[in-house]
Amino acid sequence: MSASEAAPRQKRPRGEVRLTIALWIAIVAVIVPLLRVVAGGPWLLGVTLLPAALLGIGFGLRRLRAPAIGVTLVELAVWVGTVTAFFLPTASFLGVIPTGAAIAEVPRLVEVASGEIFLGVAPLEPTLALSFVIVASLGLLTVALDHVVLTARMPLLAAAALVMVWLIPSIAVPADIDVFAFVLLAASLLYLIRAETRTREATVMAARSRGVMAVATAIGAVAIVGALVVGPALPPPTIAAAGSGVAASIDASLDLGRDLRRRSDVTVLTMRSDAPQLPNLRVATLSVFDGDVWLPDRMRSMSATEVVFDPVAVTEGIRVTEYRTNVEVAQLSSAYLPISYPAVEITGLEGIWRTVPYSRTIVSGQSNAQGQSYEVVSHVPRPTLEQIRAAQTTTRSSVVDVFSLPEGTPAVIGELAQEVTADAATDYDKLVALQSWFRGPEFTYSLSTPVADGFDGTGVDAVATFLDVKEGYCIHFASAFALMARSLGMPSRVVVGFLPGDYTGDTVDGERVAEVTTGQLHAWPEVEFDGIGWVAFEPTKSLGAPTTFSSAASPVDESGEDVTDATIAPTPTTTSTATADERPADAQDEASGTSVRLVDLRPYLAVVGTLLVLAFAPGAAAALRRQLLRRRGTVAAAWRLVQDTAIDLGVAVPGAESPRAFGARLMATHDAPHTETARLVAAVERASYADAATATDAAARGAQAVADAEGIRREMLAALTGSERVRALALPRSLVIRPGSAFADRDQLA
Repeated sequence: MSASEAAPRQKRPRGEVRLTIALWIAIVAVIVPLLRVVAGGPWLLGVTLLPAALLGIGFGLRRLRAPAIGVTLVELAVWVGTVTAFFLPTASFLGVIPTGAAIAEVPRLVEVASGEIFLGVAPLEPTLALSFVIVASLGLLTVALDHVVLTARMPLLAAAALVMVWLIPSIAVPADIDVFAFVLLAASLLYLIRAETRTREATVMAARSRGVMAVATAIGAVAIVGALVVGPALPPPTIAAAGSGVAASIDASLDLGRDLRRRSDVTVLTMRSDAPQLPNLRVATLSVFDGDVWLPDRMRSMSATEVVFDPVAVTEGIRVTEYRTNVEVAQLSSAYLPISYPAVEITGLEGIWRTVPYSRTIVSGQSNAQGQSYEVVSHVPRPTLEQIRAAQTTTRSSVVDVFSLPEGTPAVIGELAQEVTADAATDYDKLVALQSWFRGPEFTYSLSTPVADGFDGTGVDAVATFLDVKEGYCIHFASAFALMARSLGMPSRVVVGFLPGDYTGDTVDGERVAEVTTGQLHAWPEVEFDGIGWVAFEPTKSLGAPTTFSSAASPVDESGEDVTDATIAPTPTTTSTATADERPADAQDEASGTSVRLVDLRPYLAVVGTLLVLAFAPGAAAALRRQLLRRRGTVAAAWRLVQDTAIDLGVAVPGAESPRAFGARLMATHDAPHTETARLVAAVERASYADAATATDAAARGAQAVADAEGIRREMLAALTGSERVRALALPRSLVIRPGSAFADRDQLA
């Protein structure tokens, strides 16, 4: 190659391979938090291989001198074709060219994925829609970052974008900080910035590179400290109102104390109903209890343009009455919709809403309860006192674990339940006895005592303390009632919602209007009866109305319209009440909806696999680097091989030491072979000070130098003990320490 031909190559930015790899590593690093939101599947290959392919295409096109806009356009074309081929092949031309039908399908997939993210339970099932959104988004992000980093050389802007993407899973599923994921992200971004800095050709930039790295390292350290120490201390974000005034929000995790104790009382909605007594309005049910908190049900939901639930199923002979409740939401910023129970139909909603058949609730991933005006049709079972006393709490299998008490539950909970219900003969009578006990003279409603005495929670220890102190508010009464019911073998859950509120004096269509405020935020327990369904109880002292049923001999309440075609519930297979230890073995955990009969080994295998990858990654990276140096086939590359070997072995490689002095020290104290070392030192001195050799001579000298370097490395490794050799190969220091740097100035050997 002539000098004129070689000149243009000298102008190409150096280190594009390193910079491309660094960008790919950074993109892969932002995927790690997704693994706690979405279960593993084919999408993992998509989000790792598609960015690699796009970056590789960009690298190749730039090597061919393609203009920047041409590189981006080709990458976009590959992205479109790849996404179309894998996710929309039937709606495309030749399987890769999207048609109008394919383009129209994209918004639907995004909508479905949004609903699955908002309403699902982590880890989410990697459905087609969810995989499409993840893979397509990461691919498009890769195209953008390739231009920003490789063309515009703006790694800090890319780092900001990657941090924002990394935060999305944490926002979608709040959890403790994943230290490993954060450190991996920080390290990958620092490497990206460092790789870009090393590509700059200007002498002044080379002189300042060490200072830039120091600043970048300081920024990374501050970011890590801020995330791990300061971040958890910051107050949680608030939900902004979608309208005038200040909107309230709903915490469906039973953390209602703070809302109930605040001084301002905001009107959240108005309601009216043709029922003889205004119903409670539920927003969420909480069935699974882990010993610390009641977890909101996150069952599968269904998209529906008309919100219609399955008919209410009751035992033959039980009366079912239809009531209509109208609700107008004033100041409530929530994805949960307050409705009466058990709802069978809802009309008047605006936006995109989804039904949860299990709990007969309404949620949305895109819309908001703010400003909604709707009518709820409820079919309420109305058994007589004799009918509910004859009914057993359900013993059938359930897709939700509503029976379990966690390990370590204080014995006092079960002992008190047995004591209070000792004189009751039926399940219903036992529950009424519990309700009356809580509402009796022994207990006091208090918002301040739980805070002052340190038991303001719903865990088993807080419940035990509440039963001892006998002062608390709705979450304590509801949680204690539900746990005591479970100790008696009855299925129970907790409901979060609103009490009916107070009448305003206004009427609409002959129905009195009630106003509900944040002060009516409430929690209450429910127990399921065969042939009747979930029955609410009100144990909270001084709030709501206690649950009662009239005898068949009492005058008939003619309010509402009876449902004559109510579905008949199947006859229970057993007539005895199940104890806590006799609950159905095939009950499933509600939070995931998957069977618990088999142990899922995939998380453990994933952890083991991750540890193995982390263990072998440094050695593999160093081996790849050595291979790249060998392929260069130059004297400089051979000398760098020897320097890296010395650093891996803990030998000092100071920048001020000449090649001859360094070689002599390796031979004298580190078992480097004399012949190969002397020949390589001579080659380095010749390449540095002699006239330029011809291409043929340079290639021959380079090949001999690489062979000598391999011999030196082999002899120096052979002189080590077994443990020292393993440490040098598995944890090579040369990955992070460069010859001549401050860290390479002294020996690191023990």
